Amino acid sequence: MADWLKLFVDALPQFWVGAQYTLLLTAAGLVIGFVLGLLTAVARAYGPVPLRAVAISYVELFRGTPLLVQLFLIYYGLPSLGITFDRLPAAIIALGLNSGAYQAEYIRGSLLAIGQGQMMAARAIGMSRWAAIVNIILPQALRLVIPSWANEPISLLKSNAIVFLIAVPELMTKAKAIAVKTYDPIGAYVAVAIVYLVLVFILDYGLKWLERLARIPGFELEGKKA
Repeated sequence: MADWLKLFVDALPQFWVGAQYTLLLTAAGLVIGFVLGLLTAVARAYGPVPLRAVAISYVELFRGTPLLVQLFLIYYGLPSLGITFDRLPAAIIALGLNSGAYQAEYIRGSLLAIGQGQMMAARAIGMSRWAAIVNIILPQALRLVIPSWANEPISLLKSNAIVFLIAVPELMTKAKAIAVKTYDPIGAYVAVAIVYLVLVFILDYGLKWLERLARIPGFELEGKKA
């Protein structure tokens, strides 16, 4: 136990560096994914048929294939077409595209939970379809989606461990280097698991706070009944 504690304490500076990359990857992938997910969800729920087909194809492609395959295609495959990304941008792009497909489904479900009566009422007072979506539907949907969407940041934080395979210096890359250096893979990977647990706990606490902040008493019930 004493040897493991020494390993953990000695590894903390490297884990700190790795955690910064992990949080950067999570934040960047989440933001890119949210933008893509919002546009895709609106296209699927309210767009014309051709745009809806493109949105469905994007969601099915990135939800139906492994993140590892997507990452390798972006980092190793695109250079054959003359498109080259460094390790960090390639990781962010892969995570963002993958997360966008999942976030699109969260948001689409929330959009569909808003009753059609609200759209009809908005059109009846002279609002255009897109004005009604932006000013009436989306503000409600983005509040309703928070409880289910809150799974995505945590899932993304854990999923980005896969980018150690292209040598992005995040937590898993640091843990692997420590395991090789100390000849103690179990100790190194238990240590990094604890770091992940701490990060997930902090992130989960922040997301619960956001959910409480955005909640309007009775709003969820009204959204389902409308």
